[in-house]
Amino acid sequence: MKNKFVLKEERHQRILDEVSLRNRILLSDMAEQLDVSIDTIRRDVKELDKNQMIKKVHGGAVSLGFVSNNPLVDVFDIDEKKLIAQKALSFISDGSVIFIDGGTTCMELAKMIPTKKKITCFTLSLLIASELIKKPNIDLIFIGGKISKESHMSVSVGAVNELSQIRFDYSFISTGYIDPSHGLSEFDWEVVQIKRAIVKSSRKAILLCISKKFNSQQNYKCVNVSEIDTLVTELDPNNLLLEPFKNINLL
Repeated sequence: MKNKFVLKEERHQRILDEVSLRNRILLSDMAEQLDVSIDTIRRDVKELDKNQMIKKVHGGAVSLGFVSNNPLVDVFDIDEKKLIAQKALSFISDGSVIFIDGGTTCMELAKMIPTKKKITCFTLSLLIASELIKKPNIDLIFIGGKISKESHMSVSVGAVNELSQIRFDYSFISTGYIDPSHGLSEFDWEVVQIKRAIVKSSRKAILLCISKKFNSQQNYKCVNVSEIDTLVTELDPNNLLLEPFKNINLL
């Protein structure tokens, strides 16, 4: 029997926390976490969407920060994400060929790239592209294909094929879930294929990840943690939370 005693206010806060942390959630996941019916979560999501706190999508919800580059949109843990982006910026030098993934932390990195920096940058994200197009010295290349209305990113077999023809010096990627044993994972099979192709096409794959995502996993595995060259978090590299990741570079 499903738990009928979780207060609506508590459910709403849990939903908001998960959406803010992972950018996107499934109704089924939240129903399992809160031990309530999917219909209950669906009603909660509709109400939160009506109040413009999240955006309802098929089977779940996404954060407003994930689908908007509006500076007025509140981004979860923005100070930590800016710190991660600042650390990652040190990898970008003139003449580099890089890839920047979608997501709010990657957006902070895109914003921080100096206008004088002369690089070639690939992306699948319309929002990242709209930020980088403002910088005159960046040679911007968009990897096309079917655009997801939920994430505003290109997700298709065509994009995977394009990625296989490129060799990035550095790729800056995001993830919704990371576990030392299970690796990086997602619940969208198309996204999994994209992530795998990005890592395979990268001389160095750099994961930008807030520590609150540690020790979590989803159904579909993208890559092992060992396939990531550097993990960039808001933590000091000597923090004990990073001990399970000690076999890769930490920043």
